[in-house]
Amino acid sequence: MGEQFEKEIPLVDDWPLFLAPYGQAVEELKLKLKSIRQEYIDLDKHAPIEFVTGRVKTPESILEKMAVRKIEAKNFLYGVQDIAGVRVMCQFVEDIYEVAELLLKRTDFKVIMIRDYIKNHKPSGYRSYHMILEYPVERIEGNISVIVEVQIRTLAMNFWATIEHSLNYKYDGKYPVEILERLQRASEAAFLLDEEMSQIREEIHEATKLFDSK
Repeated sequence: MGEQFEKEIPLVDDWPLFLAPYGQAVEELKLKLKSIRQEYIDLDKHAPIEFVTGRVKTPESILEKMAVRKIEAKNFLYGVQDIAGVRVMCQFVEDIYEVAELLLKRTDFKVIMIRDYIKNHKPSGYRSYHMILEYPVERIEGNISVIVEVQIRTLAMNFWATIEHSLNYKYDGKYPVEILERLQRASEAAFLLDEEMSQIREEIHEATKLFDSK
């Protein structure tokens, strides 16, 4: 589908050159988020960030998403808001909102949109906290801004989302009723796990400190 769309709409002459600022933004954000985690550790405080990953979409993936969502070429920079993506993993749901607050207070980029799929999960059961950033990147030709999507989720949410992503690819989003119901139940189970862990998070923090000290 993406290949056909590319023939119809030649969006970019040089994809590696076009995607380079997005790659730079991802690497810079990963470094900043990892530095936040280290600062918490240095202060002997619970770090709300467990680990950070990031990626830049391939041209094929960008074009396929445009075709599926019927995004016009003139709108693709804002229609495909996850060309650059950073994922932040947290231990607890409370950590997610702490990380979000930290990002909202930053002055080195601008948060332009928030989608809270934890308080308002998708019908499939998908839960995650999304922030769309306008991130300035220093390039030879000057300062340019790119759009970056930051997803903040717990490990349980990420496990569910990883499985759902694979199934979505297999069924092209059109799940059999039984599969959809099982996904929804699994999502509830994962969220229940997060809630139970939140109830004993202080004990977990103390146990982690004790373990690290040894």
